[in-house]
Amino acid sequence: MKKIYFISFPNIYFLFSFIQPVCAAGNDTTLHLLKEKSISGSFTNFYTDNLGNIFLISANNQVKKINQNFDSVGIFSDVRRYGDVYNLDVNNPLKIVVYYRDFTTILVLDRFLNIRNTIDLRNAGILQAKAVAQSYDNNYWVFDELNSKIKKIDDNGTVLLESPDFRVLFSYEYNPQHIIDTDGALYLYDTNKGWMIFDYYGAYKKHIDVTGWKDVSVYRTVLKGVDSNIVYTINANTYSQQKISTGLDLSNSLKVQQQPDKLFVLHKNELSLYRIQ
Repeated sequence: MKKIYFISFPNIYFLFSFIQPVCAAGNDTTLHLLKEKSISGSFTNFYTDNLGNIFLISANNQVKKINQNFDSVGIFSDVRRYGDVYNLDVNNPLKIVVYYRDFTTILVLDRFLNIRNTIDLRNAGILQAKAVAQSYDNNYWVFDELNSKIKKIDDNGTVLLESPDFRVLFSYEYNPQHIIDTDGALYLYDTNKGWMIFDYYGAYKKHIDVTGWKDVSVYRTVLKGVDSNIVYTINANTYSQQKISTGLDLSNSLKVQQQPDKLFVLHKNELSLYRIQ
């Protein structure tokens, strides 16, 4: 099968030696929060979509969907075959992607959390992967850890394109834990090496050397992550940085996610939702 390599080789040594410095924070702020809701339960993770739905993952790997009125509207309980849920991608509310790393398997669910498709990445030659995401055209991005390549696959598990080997392109090991496809770009994040940004045609754009973040996300080219008790943001275009204090103790939180008007904080026994005033 023909592979499409999607980085421009004539400029490769220039592009991959460039690390964009980050400007110092100039507009630090403190959020004013009003607690709106607490959802009790033993949850290990959660995700939110752009329609206000919340997807809760329980300790026994059950996925529960709650709408913006906090009503339960779907449960996925077929957890015995694949083990632990490694991550969800809910960017498309009509197509929920559940990834099971232990079995290198993607399940595709509909909006009612019924199984639509099963993709065994091993059939595509991908034996180990941490970073999986939906693509803008309803395919899937996967970072193949053993081959050190970004690969794009379809619903049949066919490899549509792949990058050159990162071990050849970079002078250091880059092994992203996250792939985020949004706002016309592909964002990769490695906790130890920072952000790499590509366009949808696979051309390398920039490296933003910010490390140690957890709970990373991207909203309108603004990169977000949590470090200690602070939410950090960096504009990927202007490189301006902001530190956001929540006034909350996040030291024991399992996950923090900030939206334009909301802040979600997951603790061991509950998910708390705050309205940003």
